[in-house]
Amino acid sequence: MGDNMSDAWAAVMAAGRMPRADGTAPDTIRALFAADPQRFERMSFRADNMLLDISKTAIDARAMAALLELARAAGVEERRDAMANGEHVNVTENRRALHMALRAPVGASRASGGAAVAAEVHSTLGRMHAFTQAVHGGALRGATGNRFTHILNIGIGGSDLGPVMAVRALINPASPMQALHLGNVDGHGWRALLATLDPTRTLVLVASKTFTTQETMANAVLVKGWLAQTLGEDKAASHMAALSTNIQACADFGIPSERVFPFGDYVGGRFSMWSAIGLSLALALGWDSFERMLEGARAMDLHFLRTPLAENLPVLLALTEIWHVNALGLSHRAVLPYDERLRRLPAHLQQLEMESLGKRVTLRGEPVPQATGPVVFGEPGSSAQHSFMQMVHQSPQPVPVDFILIARPDHPWTQNHRILLAHGLAQAEGLLAGKNADAVRAEMRAAGSDEAAIEKLVEHRVFPGDRPSTTIVLPRLESFTFGQLIALYEHKVAVLGALWDINPFDQWGVELGKQLANPLLAQLEERVVKPGQHDGSTTGLLREILKLRADG
Repeated sequence: MGDNMSDAWAAVMAAGRMPRADGTAPDTIRALFAADPQRFERMSFRADNMLLDISKTAIDARAMAALLELARAAGVEERRDAMANGEHVNVTENRRALHMALRAPVGASRASGGAAVAAEVHSTLGRMHAFTQAVHGGALRGATGNRFTHILNIGIGGSDLGPVMAVRALINPASPMQALHLGNVDGHGWRALLATLDPTRTLVLVASKTFTTQETMANAVLVKGWLAQTLGEDKAASHMAALSTNIQACADFGIPSERVFPFGDYVGGRFSMWSAIGLSLALALGWDSFERMLEGARAMDLHFLRTPLAENLPVLLALTEIWHVNALGLSHRAVLPYDERLRRLPAHLQQLEMESLGKRVTLRGEPVPQATGPVVFGEPGSSAQHSFMQMVHQSPQPVPVDFILIARPDHPWTQNHRILLAHGLAQAEGLLAGKNADAVRAEMRAAGSDEAAIEKLVEHRVFPGDRPSTTIVLPRLESFTFGQLIALYEHKVAVLGALWDINPFDQWGVELGKQLANPLLAQLEERVVKPGQHDGSTTGLLREILKLRADG
């Protein structure tokens, strides 16, 4: 780490430890509002119609200056531009990270990946468009002549989580087809889907870049067999398409090249929703909706590429994470979208952020000197208020929260939406303001409690407050704003990669489990435990499972 970086990190850490000039602790927030009536105006930022409010954090002028200096010292702008220019920023795999190219329009001057990549991307998009139109128009039908009414997307990880999240966020009664997803290799997931599917009307998409992903291919074999039972062995593949780069493996499976939609190795799974992996979205939502999603993501790309650091939403969101994780030592973050349609957003962000940022070494292979990301969890509001928000309000360690609010619903029940928004705003306000002992006593006296009861319960009803949160406000949840929102978090991850000097585009930890599973699978199939091959616990568990399977 160079001297500039060391000094910048030291300044950020000092801002998180040292009292402010007014004597308040560096993690307090209420004092900042008391001292600055215009704090919200100064600490909220916009990209198009998206608002990001970071005023309910403990970042003051000194901390913000230190954080912005860290961004400059870390070369955030240079790393951003290197990614946009198609340099091999994924150094451990010697690859580019060109997810921005997937949503760049024809003739785009920046982040298009160059002429060859742009041509490849738009060729695939053109084929996806033609395929979608043929299915929707009835030119492409099932083996029995029936129109396709359902899509079954088979994938795992980024080939599943992103599409699941997006289709649930954007589906509406007018959507042309129903999309279902099979991600887990657990057969109970397939059993649950069977009752809703008609093999004569189901179009199956197999999403696997290599077409060798064990879980995905096991499910693909299962589903192909189900199709064959009704359609016959020779017709089953006519109900299937592949999202893959392995043309030969697809052909061996029975899927011809004209039904294979590729995407390059410059796209990681968790960034791939904009690629051929999004075919299920185009089919389920309609091509216009899919294009609008790409346009929304592109709008955030341009904001990220053009906006100064001090007003750049992905940069500010990343710097807020640095403040919480490193300066204040907060190891968790909750994501609360106050919109039921975004109920799978926390799961997507778990993969996007934790798979990208959970790294132990820097780009140079040296141990990272600080934590690289929080544990991400979440659920939709207001349901979450009746579960883990108790811990967020009163546990000893604060948990920063991302609140996501949608101003206008796409349903006619306006009172329900007012209640929803009121609860979202109230939770953020309650985390900030808290409730002290005097307020509890006054409240209980007003309710008629005697002094003995008050003193017995007062500490249980105190809320410390000064709990940090950020709030993102969107006017509506539709394809464009959804694309903006997901791209915002993608770019936040890239910025954090630069700040922590790690590679956010590889995932070697995912590969370890796959390697270890194969010998265990062999022993489960052979019903034999090979001594000395595993640790004592794994060996014991394997023997117990084999015994229980034999008993069954």
